[in-house]
This record gives sequence, structure tokens and C-alpha cells, in this order.
Amino acid sequence: MTKENTSHHHAEAKRKRLIWILFVSGFCILSYVLGSWQTNTVPSSSSAVYKRMGCDETKTQTKLSSSADNDDGNLSSSSSLSSSSSSEPVKLDFESHHKLELKQKNQTIKYFEPCDMSLSEYTPCEDRERGRRFDRNMMKYRERHCPSKDELLYCLIPPPPNYKIPFKWPQSRDYAWYDNIPHKELSIEKAIQNWIQVEGERFRFPGGGTGFPRGADAYIDDISRLIPLTDGAVRTAIDTGCGVASFGAYLLKRDILAMSFAPRDTHEAQVQFALERGVPAIIGIMGSIRLPYPARAFDLAHCSRCLIPWFQNDGLYLTEVDRVLRPGGYWILSGPPINWKQHWKGWERSQEDLKQEQDSIENAARSLCWKKVTEKGDFSIWQKPINHIECKKLKRVHKSPPICTKAVQPDSAWYKELESCVMPLPEAKSPDEFAGGALENWPDRAFAVPPRIIQGTILEISAEKFREDNEFWKDRVAYYKQIMPELSRGRFRNIMDMNAYLGGFAAAIVKYPSWVMNVVPVDAEKQTLGVIYERGFIGTYQDWCEGFSTYPRTYDLIHAGGLFSIYENRCDVTLILLEMDRILRPEGTVVFRDTVEMLTKIQSITNGMKWTSRIMDHEKGPFIPEKILLAVKSYWTGPS
Repeated sequence: MTKENTSHHHAEAKRKRLIWILFVSGFCILSYVLGSWQTNTVPSSSSAVYKRMGCDETKTQTKLSSSADNDDGNLSSSSSLSSSSSSEPVKLDFESHHKLELKQKNQTIKYFEPCDMSLSEYTPCEDRERGRRFDRNMMKYRERHCPSKDELLYCLIPPPPNYKIPFKWPQSRDYAWYDNIPHKELSIEKAIQNWIQVEGERFRFPGGGTGFPRGADAYIDDISRLIPLTDGAVRTAIDTGCGVASFGAYLLKRDILAMSFAPRDTHEAQVQFALERGVPAIIGIMGSIRLPYPARAFDLAHCSRCLIPWFQNDGLYLTEVDRVLRPGGYWILSGPPINWKQHWKGWERSQEDLKQEQDSIENAARSLCWKKVTEKGDFSIWQKPINHIECKKLKRVHKSPPICTKAVQPDSAWYKELESCVMPLPEAKSPDEFAGGALENWPDRAFAVPPRIIQGTILEISAEKFREDNEFWKDRVAYYKQIMPELSRGRFRNIMDMNAYLGGFAAAIVKYPSWVMNVVPVDAEKQTLGVIYERGFIGTYQDWCEGFSTYPRTYDLIHAGGLFSIYENRCDVTLILLEMDRILRPEGTVVFRDTVEMLTKIQSITNGMKWTSRIMDHEKGPFIPEKILLAVKSYWTGPS
């Protein structure tokens, strides 16, 4: 009996202890969840968000004066801003409330000094002084040549004195602040061609160009009378030798997104002007290496007096256009030598010379199996075949250039030398089948499953995963709109996604007055840039251990999801962040997504770059390991 009582008491004591432990544990969990919800719930209104962030979106043009941080007292930090600028530094308050405990001692912030003002328009991999060391053959000296280790800069690229926040779209298409790009050369050199005009403290872009004296809008209307441009079949375009990108600017009103490129050459800052206008553009050149785009990317390619020697090297440059042109895509050529019988005197070239050039281009186009659609007025237009069934038969007779072997990778384009062969198209079963799969017309193309995924050419990415990614991005953008209400209002015109994957971010904001440069790192596990183009968006390959081919201060918003986990063991994270600072406009925003450890490391560096930031919880709540770092670059300028 004594044993039974003792056993009973032991069991009762264990039961009470268990109940007590469960009660205390439940109370702790409930308290934590309630506290986390109360302090970290995303506000339901934009006014609440901006109250937290310390922003006032109702304020108009102001003067911002602030002294520089610590050692940067030599900086001039006051300027008259346009209406899109804020009147005081942004103060974010979205601290994550579910952090991992980091065993990290407080570290002294390393503040980065401003670079010399002579570097205000520094482009690391298109530096003209460095370029002079390289061969001029095939324009190699104007290709990408990045700095060596002893040439790397650990300083902040300074904006010019009196820098102003750019005009908002669509006003920016026609106007830019002179103080932001203080170059009058094009307004003088191209005065009669209406590229650009100076009006007081502003530049005005009349929409003219060397090849379209009546303006780009009328020029595009002329093209639309020759080929269909408004039915959604043409969505992506590439403009070679773009000038200030007026062609691309006026294609936008027709829902056509152009990748405009031009070299950094004697036509000072033409790509910089394009981006300042809010028009997609990148520094680039037709040289000895492939363009940094996948095969079958563009519905249309365009050259208007672009000075590319299409007839040289056995049509090598046309062969590269063929690689990036989609089956059934168009190539438009205007200017010399087209319509030479009428213009030869004005071009100050002989009739024989111009005829020989045009004959060479015609022969090169035929060797690529292109069909000439029309030659009317100042336009010649060719069309690429929708498959290579007939072309293979032709190549049995006309073997130059041959069709490339299967060992040549069509999508490989990072520092890949041009090859004198026709890139083979995917196999087609009938003459009327589009090689690689037909695309939906725009706008259905944005959310239709891309052919590359349907055909299984990207391992482990199925149609189901594609649709899931779209749903993920709907949730993310809904969250971003709450923490950055101006995302949908045009504050962020030029957006870069540094690790774009399937282009889900660009698709989720497709109706906003913005465009996205979708970057697929060459080190990414999945090479998905071809999928992004099949969705009707644009982008480029990039190694983020190197500088990006753009001018300073050309993007309003940068998104970097999981990027630093790719590169943390490949190169110095600090250099990537300094490159982001170079690209980002004053008062621009960056969204990082990564682990707490990585974000904490990033934050410790950006604190010394005049950025304000806070680590926030994932959109699905505090228990998700991935966190968000929302950062804003401060406004400051170099000395006068």
C-alpha cells in the first residue's frame, strides 16, 4: 500500500510539472507572437508607412542642406531638387523582430571617402584611358576592359555640384537637368538633327535623330506602314548605335521595349542621356565579342545610320544580329547605303562605293537565309526565317557562312568571341512551325509559360514552378507597395533586378510606369535570361565581380535577392556595394533579400556609404529565415 501511494504521488507530481511546463511555454509563445504582430505588422495605409519612414510625399521642390558624415565635411550637400525629391533624410523603421543571435562584437564603421570629382562619370569597364591600351581592330579598344586589382576604387563616385533628382516619367522623356549631365557637345554637334537642345537649366529632347529629321514618332509611323508594330507580335527590340535613344523612347508608347546601346565614344554621354530620360539603354558596341544577350531574344533589330560596317568581315556583324533575332524577327536598316541613288551626293560618297556596300549587305542577308520584305524610301527591311528547314537545303549549295556545329552554345554570350557561322535554330517538324516554339502576342506573353520552359531546356524549372514564381512575386510586390508606396506611382522609373531569375519582379510591376533591367549573373545556377526575353522583358548577362556597363546615377531602385550568397566567396562584397552606390541615384532605394548574417554584413558596410537602412521581416512573417534589408542612399554632391 505504501508503495502504491508513493507511486501515485510521483505520478501526480510529474503530471503537475508537465502541466506547468506546457502552461509557461504556451504563455511565452503567445506573448512572443502577439508582441511580434504588434510591432512588426505592415501598416495598412501608405500614410502610416511614410510616417514610420520619416518621409513626406506631399512636399514639393525644396532645398536640401545637410552636413556630410564625419570625415566628409568637404562635400557640398545642398541643391535645388525637383518635386520628386524628399525634404529630409529618409528614416526607416522596419527593424526585424525575429533575428538570429549573432556572436559579433560592435565594429567601428568604416566611412568611404568621395572619389575625386574627375571621376564623376566614371565607368569602370569602359574607361577611355584604359581602352587606349587595346587593339583598334574590330573596335576592341571600346569593348569592356575592367580595372585590375591595383586599379580598383574604394571610394564613392561624387554627383556633380547642384545635382537634381531627375524629372518623373513621362516628362523625363522630353526633359533632363543640365546640372546632372553638364555636356553641351551633342547640342552643338547634332544641332541640325534635333538630338538635344539646351533651354536654360534644362535639356530638351525634341525626338529627332540623324536618320529621322521629322522626329522619331513619325519615323516609327513610317515603319509601321511596312511591317506590323501594333498587334503585339513585336515586343522586344534592339537598337544598335542608339544616340540618345529617341527611337526606343517613342517605341514605348507602342508597348515595344527596346534595348538601346551605344559605345562610350566621342559622342559624349549619349547612353547617359538615354537613361536620364527614363529610357532603357546600356553601354555596348559591335566589336569582336558577342552581345551580352541570349539567342532568339529580340523581335526586331534596328540600325539608323549606326556606323556599323555590316558588309565587312564576311557579314560577321549581321551573323550576330541573326543570333539574337527571334525566328520571324525583322532587321530594319535606314541611312547609308539605303536609297543611295537619291542621297549619294549629300553623303559625299561615290555611287560605285555605295552600290558595292549595299550589294555586300544583300549578299550577307541572303547567306543567313533572310527574306527581304521591302525596300521603300529610306528603309530596307529583312525577315529571319521561322525555322531552318529550307535554310539547311540552301546551305548544301551556298556553304558560307556554314551553320554552326551543335557544340557552339547559342545562349553563351559573356566575353564570347564572334564566330563566322549561322547559329542553328531548334529543330522544326514542318515549314510553318516556329523553331523553339511560337510566342504569344503582348501582353499575354508576360504570363504565358515560355517555350524554353515548355520544352524543358532549363533543368528543374517546370510550368508549375513558373506559375508558382509568379504567385510569389504577387505577394512580394504587394508587400513592397506597403513599405514603398511610391513603387506604383512612378517614383522609381529605372529599376534593376541584379538577380532576376525568371523575371517575376518585372512581370509583377508590368503595369507600373517603370521598366526593369533584368540581370542574370553568369555565376547563377540557372541561366534564365532567354526565358525573360520570351516573356517580353529585357535584360543582360553580368559578372557582379566587375562593373556594370552603365553611367553613374542611372537607376532609381535596385533589387538584390540572394545575390550576395552567390558572390560572397568569389569577390569582395564591398566592391559590389560600391558599384551599386555608383549606379544608384541620390535618394535611390535598394531592396536586399538574404540571410540575417549576410544582411548584417551588408548593413555594416553601407552604413559607411551614407546609406540609411533597416532589416525587416519576410513578407510571410518573422519565422521565415530570409530577411529584407531596405536601404536608401543619401543625397549629397561633390564640391563646386
